Amino acid sequence: MGVLGQACLLTALGLSVYGAGASLYGAAPGRERWVVSGRRSLYALFAVVALAFLLLEIAFVTSDFTFPVVAGQSSLTTPWYYRIAAAWATQEGSLLLWLLLLSGASSLAIFSVRGRMRDVTPYATAVLLGLGAFFAAVLFFTASPFERVAVGPADGLGLNPLLRHPSVLIHPIFLYGGYTLFSVPFAFAIGALIVRRVDAEWIRATRFFTLTAWLLLGTGILLGARWSYAELGWGGYWAWDPVENASLLPWLVGTAFLHSAMIQERRGMLKVWNASLILATGVLCILGTFLVRSGILDSIHAFVQEGNTIAWAFTSLIVVMTAGAVYLVVTRASDTLRSDARIDSLLSRESMFLANNVTFVSITFVVFLGTFYPLITDALGEKRALGPPWFDDYIVPFVLVLVLLSGIGPVIAWRRSTPSRLWRSLRVPALAGIAVLVLGPLLTRAEESPLSLAMFALGTFAIGTGLQELYRGMRARQAMTGESPPLALAGVVRRNRRRYGGYLVHIGISVMFIGVAASTAFQHERDVRLTPGQSAKVGGYTFTYERPIARIAQRAGELERIALGSRVRVERDGKLVTVLRPERAYYPINAPMMGAISRYFEGNATSEIGLKAGLRRDLWIAEQPDIATLQPIIKAGDKVFADARGDLTARQRGDFLGVALGGLVNRYRTSEPPGQFRILVSPLVTFLWLGALFSLAGGLLAAWPEPGMLRGRVRAGYAARLAQELRRA
Repeated sequence: MGVLGQACLLTALGLSVYGAGASLYGAAPGRERWVVSGRRSLYALFAVVALAFLLLEIAFVTSDFTFPVVAGQSSLTTPWYYRIAAAWATQEGSLLLWLLLLSGASSLAIFSVRGRMRDVTPYATAVLLGLGAFFAAVLFFTASPFERVAVGPADGLGLNPLLRHPSVLIHPIFLYGGYTLFSVPFAFAIGALIVRRVDAEWIRATRFFTLTAWLLLGTGILLGARWSYAELGWGGYWAWDPVENASLLPWLVGTAFLHSAMIQERRGMLKVWNASLILATGVLCILGTFLVRSGILDSIHAFVQEGNTIAWAFTSLIVVMTAGAVYLVVTRASDTLRSDARIDSLLSRESMFLANNVTFVSITFVVFLGTFYPLITDALGEKRALGPPWFDDYIVPFVLVLVLLSGIGPVIAWRRSTPSRLWRSLRVPALAGIAVLVLGPLLTRAEESPLSLAMFALGTFAIGTGLQELYRGMRARQAMTGESPPLALAGVVRRNRRRYGGYLVHIGISVMFIGVAASTAFQHERDVRLTPGQSAKVGGYTFTYERPIARIAQRAGELERIALGSRVRVERDGKLVTVLRPERAYYPINAPMMGAISRYFEGNATSEIGLKAGLRRDLWIAEQPDIATLQPIIKAGDKVFADARGDLTARQRGDFLGVALGGLVNRYRTSEPPGQFRILVSPLVTFLWLGALFSLAGGLLAAWPEPGMLRGRVRAGYAARLAQELRRA
């Protein structure tokens, strides 16, 4: 299977190189057969990479430890669904997944535009296959997942316990799906610039892929935030970690492009700007992939990198992509990319969208600077890093501007508006925002955080604008058709999915920002050490450590983890609210030199939080158990097993070990040990996840093809084939 996998990688490299060359050669007039051959090479690339990925998954599912990549990230006690996910938790597997998604998205994109944009498509195909060649080469020469050893270990090291979370099953797929789908508009923008065809056709041809990339990348980021909130045990969902920031950068620039692309489609403006934005998005996607693998910045999300081969390969790719993009934009800026119109008034949708773009790019610059600040200062002689407060200080004002613009932009007229007309459109949501601004200090402690109060007011304004437009559309359809309100709303949304999907996205993001503002500014937190029977008061709630809990979890007849934790009673005003059970799960390290018992406490450990989520607030608790009282017993047990090593069979050793660990767990339950607790009472955190669902629904609605669009593409394909047959005749 390893030989077949290596053959697939070599074939993928050959197909990519040949297909890129054939597409470039066929771009000249009269060489259409070469273009077709290049396109078919892309389809074949997807098939070959899919086979390679299937082989890798089979190795993981069957626990074939002769593959070092399997032995390093899987084990006999790893559940089957995490064995599947472990394939992309590795350096090599994630690169193969990247190539699979890239080839699949590219094949779908090139297939969807066949018969159209004949001058642009060969160059776009060559760019996509060039990226495919890069990843295939990296996989084949430096990071192959199909390397094997003659004899593998009896058991693997297992998946990192921190990654044993449901979001890990899909988080990388969404993240890499966003990265790879953004490669499609990047490639078509390159092709359009090469042939100097920079009208809005390439934007329309790739809109579905751009929207889907934005949606997938945003969902991947939010899944990562949820994983951080539920798994890492620190209580937050965003830490401005370098790898987190690396995924945010292309999403920010891609969002700016989605807004400004509408101006080019409608008015023929901002051609230079749009080309620059989508090219920057493509480069930033590769940069995000690079940061995970390079090891140049410290991050909990990064793969362990040995050597600099992959880092230099990605650096070279980024340099080539950046230099090529800059050259194409600069050489076409004075003539080809000249705009057909200008902004007529500051009070216009074009002006609001441009301000929106400038704000997004400003946030991107701040995030980029803060992320790479350690490298900059290291080059100057003293390495320093910037923490979350620095990011918050500079980014929050920009976010407030974004929320304000998201409320104004969708309702202001194109070309030109007037203050009175704009006020009539915004009067109701503006008054709602002003009411929140006035009443906020009376209802909450909002005066302690003026920026949070401003976010509540502006968020209310933006939400009101979106709801108002949905209501107006519904009422207009009711007046024309006499339908009931639900049917009228469904009908108006169905007829203009892109517009009303955008409203839902704006509503969802505003709800998210309200949740972020409330949960960060008005969160109550406390770190406290408690023994059974003791209590701590946090945010008006009383948390009482009732008793310790401990258990042993087994899988496939083998011990998977030891969980030590507590039962915590939560009360408010003397009434029971909930019971939380935080735990610390200890996973054994697969190291023969370690003691028979101590190895169960020297491996990786995870915080299994206790959480009571609610619309108004979340009750969150994590525990670090104090196992100091167990250490003498652990050391004594290690000595007993070490002395009896030659006198016990493997079966006897396993039986005695089970008894010893059971006694250890029982000792913890009965000894009333203390615990170090981190307790949080966070208001409106649920708004973050609810807003994400609204945005997801709006993004799906906006990306969903219009009913007539597919029929139009089919007709275009038939017309192209008919024209080809007529030319031959």
